[in-house]
Amino acid sequence: MAILEVEHLSKNFDRTEVLGDISFSLEKGKVLSIIGSSGSGKTTLLRCLNFLERPDGGVIRVNGETLFDSSDPVTTQEAEIRRKRLHFGLVFQSFNLFPQYTALGNVMLAKELLAKEQADYKARKKEIHAGIEKEAKMLLDQMGLSERMNNYPHQLSGGQCQRVAIARALALSPDILCFDEPTSALDPELTGEVLKVIKGLADQETTMIIVTHEMAFARDVSGQVIFMDDGRILEQGTPEEVFGNPKEERTKQFLSRYTNG
Repeated sequence: MAILEVEHLSKNFDRTEVLGDISFSLEKGKVLSIIGSSGSGKTTLLRCLNFLERPDGGVIRVNGETLFDSSDPVTTQEAEIRRKRLHFGLVFQSFNLFPQYTALGNVMLAKELLAKEQADYKARKKEIHAGIEKEAKMLLDQMGLSERMNNYPHQLSGGQCQRVAIARALALSPDILCFDEPTSALDPELTGEVLKVIKGLADQETTMIIVTHEMAFARDVSGQVIFMDDGRILEQGTPEEVFGNPKEERTKQFLSRYTNG
């Protein structure tokens, strides 16, 4: 059964169509990789799924719940969108950590802010804080950062910052974890450590969408691959189909640039 269903999603910036008629689905526990040239709409698609950008048309469903339907005004209300954003965890290419917080503080922050909205927060503040801290420490340990929890972002390498960002995205237990070019700002050595973490999450059957230019990694870890071009899905299928036997000429041209170095 599909955990995510996207139907005819579209997005315009002024008069420019950035996404057009995007439709796909993703099963629980599977990994979807989205590939394509810069400017093909990959990041905008992730931002629309996460409601950092509001789609202009289409439908988004998670676990059968309609999160967005352009024909239903109720689903476009800001209060509804804020709640529904929690279905997705987003890891940015440039980390986007808060410099004034430690690694631990960054991972704890969102959950603590949400906890303050609970009716019993004041009465149970210490208990709630302790629980959030315990979970955050477990996530950072999972990322191999148990010794760096009290370091600030400027004291961490790029790979360590990205692993903190992954822990932060996992902290709210999202249905779908999304990565926007998670290794583009890293050198090859640090790229390897981040990809190893993502591969480990895939082995644990974490549902993920990964925008990436790491073709070998996408082929290895994905159950489904989408090739985007000019704001549209030009080709989609299994890694064997898209990488091994692409049907579209644009897909072949794109992949040849990586195959031929």
